[in-house]
Amino acid sequence: MSKSIKPPFTQETALAKVKAAEEAWNTKDPEMVAQAYTVDSQWRNRTEFFKGREAIKEFLRKKWAKELDYRLMKELWSYTENRISVRFEYEWRDAETDQWMRTHGNEHWEFDDEGLMKRRDMSANDYPIKASERRYQK
Repeated sequence: MSKSIKPPFTQETALAKVKAAEEAWNTKDPEMVAQAYTVDSQWRNRTEFFKGREAIKEFLRKKWAKELDYRLMKELWSYTENRISVRFEYEWRDAETDQWMRTHGNEHWEFDDEGLMKRRDMSANDYPIKASERRYQK
């Protein structure tokens, strides 16, 4: 996620920030993705609460070990001077069961002056799908 896109956000820069986040997460590279967050970034991911880049990297490693063939779509929902809200969908195949899943959710992001995300608040729901129902394929 490009940290060169800094607040205050405009429609154009908010859209670019969301697109950059989508592209970064689709790499499934925890080291690269974590660089978009402050060193003390605060996260809520569903029922998990944690803080800092190292915790983010560990979370992402576990996530992508479980969520195989992960493919994400993010859509700008709203923005203010230093905050962005997105809706997202992603699809993945469960590493244990081989079941395809689709996840729907919302994220609220808050950025520092340099364009790094200092807070991420995420809520989501998962449900099973058939492989033939996939929307997001490489």
